Amino acid sequence: MQAPTYLKLSVGVALLTIALKTGAWWLTGSVSLLSDALESLVNLAGALFALTMVLWAAAPPDEEHPYGHHKAEYFSGGFEGLLILGAAVAIGIAAVQRFFAPQPLEALGLGLGLSLLSSALNGGLAWALLRAARRHRSMALEGNGRHLLTDVWTSAGVVGALIAVHLTGWLWLDPAVALLMAANIGREGVRLVQAAADGLMDRALDPETLTQIDAVLADFAHATIRFDHLHTRRAGSRRYVDLHMHMPAGWSLGRAAALRTSVEQALMAAVPGLRASIQLLPSDVEAHFDDPKDLR
Repeated sequence: MQAPTYLKLSVGVALLTIALKTGAWWLTGSVSLLSDALESLVNLAGALFALTMVLWAAAPPDEEHPYGHHKAEYFSGGFEGLLILGAAVAIGIAAVQRFFAPQPLEALGLGLGLSLLSSALNGGLAWALLRAARRHRSMALEGNGRHLLTDVWTSAGVVGALIAVHLTGWLWLDPAVALLMAANIGREGVRLVQAAADGLMDRALDPETLTQIDAVLADFAHATIRFDHLHTRRAGSRRYVDLHMHMPAGWSLGRAAALRTSVEQALMAAVPGLRASIQLLPSDVEAHFDDPKDLR
């Protein structure tokens, strides 16, 4: 499936889990289950925004965006992180209020059953989204999948707390766990915002991909051929590499261009989704940059 299909599925699951968790809260009166239901609302908003950004990122380049719209996915991750932080604050407020006004819990059996069912749905979808995120190199899918995984852990903590309340009669456990869950999902929100900001600043490719690029270039290196000034960056699902290739000054333009084409094709075959750009230079010519520390 393509990324938009996964996110449409996420929207459907979010609607279903909202209904299940709201029912669980209504039956029991638990502030922990209320926090779970609030996070599902955030899931829905995040999935809708992620779907919008993925569709925008897939739009072809135009006159105003000649390099495409791939970075739109990072806005999805940042927006979802902010939504998670908002939910964490709302959960924390509700939990503090419940500390000062504890209420008995009712119909725990049915309420916990609905919560567990929604957690199973979110867990299965999170697993599928994170696998798809690695395959499509999608920040939007990763952000949505991690958010759902956080929701699963939140639900697990809520269920454990409510069972403990039932066994001990300690009503304070309910808001206490809600506060812990608020802190946990708040941490995940901060992580998503940081990852989105990092992506918008053209982060270099990961070490594994750089090793693949170096291996390809090593196959073409020769006493008369060398590569330098290699730079990489990631923009959404796209990956880019720019470098210089030095060769004998006496080569014809046709011969030099043919070798460059072979290197570019080898790089793009070794690293799916890579876009390679190689500048040709004679062996005795060096390019100069303001900051030599950034060069390889």
